[in-house]
Amino acid sequence: MLLLPTPRSGGPALFAVGRLVALLVTTVLVPWCVMLWWQLPVTEEVPNWRVGWVGLDGAVAVTAAASAFLLRREDPRAALPVTATGTLLLLDAWFDICTSRPGPERVLAVVEGAVAELPLACGAIGLALVLTGWHR
Repeated sequence: MLLLPTPRSGGPALFAVGRLVALLVTTVLVPWCVMLWWQLPVTEEVPNWRVGWVGLDGAVAVTAAASAFLLRREDPRAALPVTATGTLLLLDAWFDICTSRPGPERVLAVVEGAVAELPLACGAIGLALVLTGWHR
């Protein structure tokens, strides 16, 4: 059993609160993204470039290890790190492509995303849906 509230335990209030929070986040982030699009520079020197990349790939490794550990125990809570792994893989593909230089570097990023990161992310999210029973 997952430690998170389920629709059965939370009832309609769980969905109402979740919907309200999701709408609030959407309402704030859409104009924020438009403002960022117009305000941010096209290029930027990033002082902690390695920290960012190692941190993202490290997070994928940690969530994948947690997934493997919980899946080995057949623990349904594995859906949580499995979902995190899938989400981080999507982010990794996005940032690999968006931050690569045009030419061979970009081609490699697109191929890596298409062949490895995106299929693994889809598989992880599909597994999470199965583990939570949402696949029906």
